[in-house]
Amino acid sequence: MDRVRLRQATVADAELLDRWEKAPYVGEFNTFGMKHRSFREAIKATGLVGDDRGNLIVEVVPAGTPIGTVSWHAAMYGPNSESVAWNIGINLIPDGRGHGYGGEAQRQLAIRLFATTKVNRIEAMTDVANIPEQRALEKAGFVREGVLRGAQWRGGGWHDLVVFSMLRTSLSRR
Repeated sequence: MDRVRLRQATVADAELLDRWEKAPYVGEFNTFGMKHRSFREAIKATGLVGDDRGNLIVEVVPAGTPIGTVSWHAAMYGPNSESVAWNIGINLIPDGRGHGYGGEAQRQLAIRLFATTKVNRIEAMTDVANIPEQRALEKAGFVREGVLRGAQWRGGGWHDLVVFSMLRTSLSRR
């Protein structure tokens, strides 16, 4: 039985999402120093889901307590539409971390994206020091592929990222 579910954001979530954009909710691996938008208008316009990106709320069931978000955006590996992959991410509030919810949420997101789009590849990247996220991705069924050296600017410096992926055929084997 699933312990978390994913759902689309509603206007009622705007204040919560705005609060989560600030410390202490944002983890050390998701701090990019970017100015954040107000979520209210974005939710009204698109529900935070578009053709090339999206965000969903992660909540614990059955209580329906929101604990974070999952997101995805298109990554192009060629000029044709068949060469699109989804790059996914997650951000859980401190109380949501360390319970296995992240792996469940990312697996659910992968299943959803494979079911609703034509992509063959879903990938995730995390800092080489983010061992809990690496474990969560492996538990979710993602395969470690390697390291992108100096790929991400965060916190005043360049960071190496570990790359994980799941292929459409991976789901049928589990």
